[in-house]
Amino acid sequence: MSSKLVYSTEVGKVCSQCQQSINDCSCKEDHHVIGSGKVKVLHETKGRKGKGATLITDLALNSTELAKLAKEIKAKCATGGTVKDGIVEIQGDHRDKIIQLLSLKGIRAKKSGG
Repeated sequence: MSSKLVYSTEVGKVCSQCQQSINDCSCKEDHHVIGSGKVKVLHETKGRKGKGATLITDLALNSTELAKLAKEIKAKCATGGTVKDGIVEIQGDHRDKIIQLLSLKGIRAKKSGG
């Protein structure tokens, strides 16, 4: 089956390998792209007791690539962070440094927030 269907109103995102919804994927491989590719880098303090974090959203990478990129960003920024629900969270305000790093990797990113 060589369908180009990537989204269905019935099931949402569709696996490119087995043509099932992402949640019902039968091939269970780590090839699902999480984000849309319209990358935003923003600074947020909400819900963090005043401590800021830089969030990187909508990266068009699978979970393995996302974890690898997050590890590299944490090392370049010399700080901690995590990946939650396809969003990379880096401790502190490192928007400029992260945008520069993403640019070197060929990823266009837009700076958002304060």
